[in-house]
Amino acid sequence: MNKSITQYTTHRLVRSEHLNHHGTLFAGYGAQWFVESGFVAASKMLPAKNLICVEIDTLSFKRPVNSGEVICFNSRIIYAGKTSIVAYTKISSDDCSNNIVDGYAVFVHVDENTKPFQHNIELEVSCDEDKLLIEKYKLKKNK
Repeated sequence: MNKSITQYTTHRLVRSEHLNHHGTLFAGYGAQWFVESGFVAASKMLPAKNLICVEIDTLSFKRPVNSGEVICFNSRIIYAGKTSIVAYTKISSDDCSNNIVDGYAVFVHVDENTKPFQHNIELEVSCDEDKLLIEKYKLKKNK
């Protein structure tokens, strides 16, 4: 089944309960929201009940995120294996101009017993940016 690559955008308001002891976004919340955003993109291709996150790429924050900031999450599925799909997510400032974090999350399509199950998805890649993200992912995967 052919699927085109579509970007999904969500936003989060960083509140005081999301802060670490330095007064900036606790990385655990950033990672949780990162996976959640990738899951949203994945669940647009496969039923949510059949998806499990099995891997998160290295998350390296490029700058602190402060209380009161609204941050933007852009996610899209950029790779489909036999049972897995890979979401690329970029977290940036609210206007989507200042990159804070980006990376990949791998989701596996599973049956009711949580055993990997083939999904038969083939991605239609149409833009150069998606091609670059796919190549970047393949290079990281083969290291």
